[in-house]
Amino acid sequence: MTVTCNEQIKPGVPEQNATRLAFFIAGLAMATWAPLVPFAKTRIGIDDGSLGLLLLCIGVGSIMAMPLTGLLTGKFGCRRVILLAGIALCIDLPLLVLMDSTLGMALALLLFGAAMGMIDVAMNIQAVVVERASNRAMMSGFHGFFSVGGIAGAGGVSALLWLGLGPLQATLIAVVAILVLLLIASKNLLRESGGDKEGPMFVLPRGWVMFIGLLCFIMFLAEGSMLDWSALYLTTMRGMDHNQAGLGYALFSIAMTIGRLNGDRVVNAMGRYQVLLLGSLCAAIGLALAITIDSAIASLIGFMLVGVGASNVVPILFSAAGNQRVMPANLAIASVTTVGYAGILAGPAVIGLIAQVSSLTFALACVAALLLIVTASAKAVTR
Repeated sequence: MTVTCNEQIKPGVPEQNATRLAFFIAGLAMATWAPLVPFAKTRIGIDDGSLGLLLLCIGVGSIMAMPLTGLLTGKFGCRRVILLAGIALCIDLPLLVLMDSTLGMALALLLFGAAMGMIDVAMNIQAVVVERASNRAMMSGFHGFFSVGGIAGAGGVSALLWLGLGPLQATLIAVVAILVLLLIASKNLLRESGGDKEGPMFVLPRGWVMFIGLLCFIMFLAEGSMLDWSALYLTTMRGMDHNQAGLGYALFSIAMTIGRLNGDRVVNAMGRYQVLLLGSLCAAIGLALAITIDSAIASLIGFMLVGVGASNVVPILFSAAGNQRVMPANLAIASVTTVGYAGILAGPAVIGLIAQVSSLTFALACVAALLLIVTASAKAVTR
């Protein structure tokens, strides 16, 4: 029998806090890897092109695991899947420091991507159930804790390396922190997901769910464009020094984190429709500002506006996917996450191809135009 939130699952404040911890853990684990990338490149002895291909293994692992995670959470509950993925991350992170061959690193990155994909889907399924039980918007805050975890992971490991610890020592400290947080969260992670326990291994998203997934694809594409192309745009088109070019993505990330941590209050006050409408419009305007005014300051402000606007759009889309009735929530979240995540993977290649044929400015203009599709869809998504 399908377990519904009203029948058996009645999560309260402890489950809400456990959900926040799960998002924080995922952000912490993901960002722990970032400062280790240069060490891996030097240890294996590969060039930038080979490193780029190697890093694709993370995305491939995630795409492979995400569709299956919806079924796993339906059968075993969010708790078991989150703990399994968390433990896999703790085992794999030291391997990312120790592997000294291309094949070994590729396998380790595949496992890393698969574990991140599993925890990503499972924690979002838990977040939908917890939010639904609370009768108020909570998704933005949960995603905000992922961003905070990312800051803690990247900043913490970087600080440990700066203090003189080796990559393995710094990684092991991060692993201990993850294990402690998993232990604290485990008691109140949901043992049921409210999903279909007897469903197929994977259901292709259809109809309304596919539409929500495509909107997520656009938003992840926009976020990926900030990660992969903002620094290059500032150096090549705005003449900024290479040492300062990372400021664009930093402002985008800070704005998104602040926006998500305050997003629940904003959504509860304004409603999902207005936040989705104005947020996606703000992101489109910010990107247009960045590429139309020939000023580094204007571009930095534009990138920051993209972060402000985009911060609460994806959480609202995830809530919409969890609350629709076309597919079971667990399978819908898995499908939407998979389709959306493809935007991060395809984004760099698509934008790069358009930029090669035309220009980087035109490529980013195409992203801004796609964001307007999200704006036009706000009423339908939040009806």
